[in-house]
Amino acid sequence: MKAVIKLFCMILLVACLCACAAGANSLPAPRPETIRTEMPADEFNDEQVTIVMVGDLLMHRLVQQSGKAPDGSYNFDHLFACVKSEISAADIAIINQETPLAGEKLGLSGYPMFNAPQEVADAVAKAGFDIVLQATNHTLDRGAEGVRLCREYWAGHFPEVKIAGTALCEKEASEILIVERSGIRVAVLNYTYGTNEIPLPDGMPYIVSLLDEEKVRADTARAREIADFVVICPHWGTEYMHKPSEEQDYWCRIFLECGADLVIGTHPHVIQPVKWYSREDGHKMLVYFSLGNFVNSTAERGAGVCSRMLGGMAKVTIEKDEEGFVSIKDACVIPLVTHLTGGYAGITVYPFSDYSEALAVANTFVRERDPLFSYAYCRELFSNIFGDFLPRSDVPDF
Repeated sequence: MKAVIKLFCMILLVACLCACAAGANSLPAPRPETIRTEMPADEFNDEQVTIVMVGDLLMHRLVQQSGKAPDGSYNFDHLFACVKSEISAADIAIINQETPLAGEKLGLSGYPMFNAPQEVADAVAKAGFDIVLQATNHTLDRGAEGVRLCREYWAGHFPEVKIAGTALCEKEASEILIVERSGIRVAVLNYTYGTNEIPLPDGMPYIVSLLDEEKVRADTARAREIADFVVICPHWGTEYMHKPSEEQDYWCRIFLECGADLVIGTHPHVIQPVKWYSREDGHKMLVYFSLGNFVNSTAERGAGVCSRMLGGMAKVTIEKDEEGFVSIKDACVIPLVTHLTGGYAGITVYPFSDYSEALAVANTFVRERDPLFSYAYCRELFSNIFGDFLPRSDVPDF
């Protein structure tokens, strides 16, 4: 009896195994993983471009000497070492070349008639800048020859870097500087209020771009026709004043009327506020009145000197929508501090987010010239001037 039962169980087990095998063969094949390629309706993949700009590259004698190695060669990479990552990450990076870079041939000098080593350009290009502004009150400190030597050095060594604000012929002066990134065409116009009463060279009225209303209106109209976004970089305002002047406001209203989208100013050597302007038709224009000095080493002493050591990096993201309209999506200003310890490579520029109480104490050059300088002073001035445009997520102290 047990043998019969055992045989029955074996037959039943075989039958079950066969059924399971047949069932397994009839299971559907695993579905491949579905990859979503379309964007949700509310997440249209806009084309975006990030623009950054820093203020005056002011080559005082101490700044020049910081780049001179013991063997007599020059290297200025240290000026940009702490901000290079932010500069190179931008789609368009702009710097204001405050002073001529005509080199030793015309004699190196600091304030008041500047001329710096041409190797400064090497460091500027290496840091990742795409556009160099040259229309300043110091453009003609070495005359037409200084402009020529500087432009020729840029063209010969870094042709990919675009120069704005100076020209060696009428054709150059008539061209609108356009940079295209991610399908967005950006025009950059550069003007200066004057040249420290140095007259324009005979036969070369075009050598430096001056703030002239007729010219500004004509240039901006042409730029609007060929670009998606227009940036105007004026060298303007009153030196060492944190409050924008009435003249700056006057020019802003002209720029707005002409259709400029973004204005980034230089010259006052101290930081000034950031402000929106708008027209009745809804067009908006963002204005950074002054980014202050990117780097400097003024020999002056007394109250206010430390404010010249604080600058800003404008950071603006623009985007093109489905209809092809380009506008500002996001904007902030990254606060910067010039740090001087003296000697070779003894000057650099820190983002304030990387600065500290200890570094402020070690910034002896500045503290000796203006005892007001401190970490707290920097934080307070940045907060008072830049306000809501500070990148609070990156700078916890704000």
